[in-house]
Amino acid sequence: MVAQDFPILFSNCGAKLFRNSRLESVKSLPIMAESICRALRDGALPGELAPALTIKDSINSPFGFNAFAHVLAQLSSNILAGKSHSRGLVLLAFSRSPAYYVELLKKRGLNVGSSTKWIQILDCYTDPLGWKERFMEGEKISNVDQEVSNLSHLCTNVRDMDKLFSSIITLGKGFVGEGTVRFCVAVDSVTDMLRHSSTSALAGLLSGLRSNDSVSSTFWLVHEDLHEGKVIAALEYMSSIVATVEALTPSPYMRTSNLENSYLEHSSTKGRFHVRIKRRNGRVRVICEDFIVEPSGMKFTSISSEDAVINQGLIPKVQFNLQLSEKERNDRARVVLPFEHQGNGKPIQIYDGRRSLTESKDDNTPLITSEKGNDEGSGKGEIVYFRDSDDEMPDSDEDPDDDLDI
Repeated sequence: MVAQDFPILFSNCGAKLFRNSRLESVKSLPIMAESICRALRDGALPGELAPALTIKDSINSPFGFNAFAHVLAQLSSNILAGKSHSRGLVLLAFSRSPAYYVELLKKRGLNVGSSTKWIQILDCYTDPLGWKERFMEGEKISNVDQEVSNLSHLCTNVRDMDKLFSSIITLGKGFVGEGTVRFCVAVDSVTDMLRHSSTSALAGLLSGLRSNDSVSSTFWLVHEDLHEGKVIAALEYMSSIVATVEALTPSPYMRTSNLENSYLEHSSTKGRFHVRIKRRNGRVRVICEDFIVEPSGMKFTSISSEDAVINQGLIPKVQFNLQLSEKERNDRARVVLPFEHQGNGKPIQIYDGRRSLTESKDDNTPLITSEKGNDEGSGKGEIVYFRDSDDEMPDSDEDPDDDLDI
């Protein structure tokens, strides 16, 4: 997470600035996953960068691909129903074969038979470095399933980012539509891409996709624990939405000293989804929801009230308090300002700096007085001013706002 995503809090602003800062914390939102898909579906306005979603998981919470498949299915359904600004979707398949995605979309009830009109798969899984093509002496590698062959396109050099970018744009422009045809781009594994390219080359590819007028939105999956912190920070910086998958129970892959516990006791399909959304107006919204992985897909539920405290970690660690205590609020309310009209109908005497100290009947009497009433027990504060010397020129302590009708 980079510093530019959060506002700068100054020490003299206190709790009011924190309440008005450009950071929002939302405990739970029932339609959180749908709101993410809706942001990708709507795309960007003219002149804006395309929305980008980063999905992060780790070995302790290996549910990132389930979340990726959920977003992929929802976005595909919106494209088929004509609810999206995109005419199609280009999928970069690194971690799984194109046949797997065809079967996945069929299980979700999507019509893949007409998929050539709305989806194209760039096959970076079958022969990413061109070894098979070289060993087969130039023979063309074809899929057994004709339906898969119609929508998949083999990529034999994933190291060439310029050629990969050109292939994505070419496939996206093949969708039929009126006017400017826009399409979405999905990458099933940024981690696999970083095996063959540098971080700067990958960042250039993703930035080029976001700034391209034909790209409506893009999203990708990354395994957080396989990369350095600066790589994850770079991906988050380029993303308008960052989703983190967290397991609620220990991962089945974690080693344990208790050999009596079986694999099934440690395995779990429940987790928590943390999402950070950067909105158009600059605000940052943090959302949290629970999920459960089922054979039909992921289902999201609102978190319980006792587990909904997620904004404590968002308060920056500073050397001052951002909120006033009850005693501090009461003391501030009792202070009477020198130019404050109390509105009770009684005259208010305010020392204007022109009276001589000898004019006061009692030297111990404050020169700023109020005939509002003798509220000795009210505990209200007062401001007392004593002139430094009677030899001072009258101009030296004149009220600079004397010409104002206060």
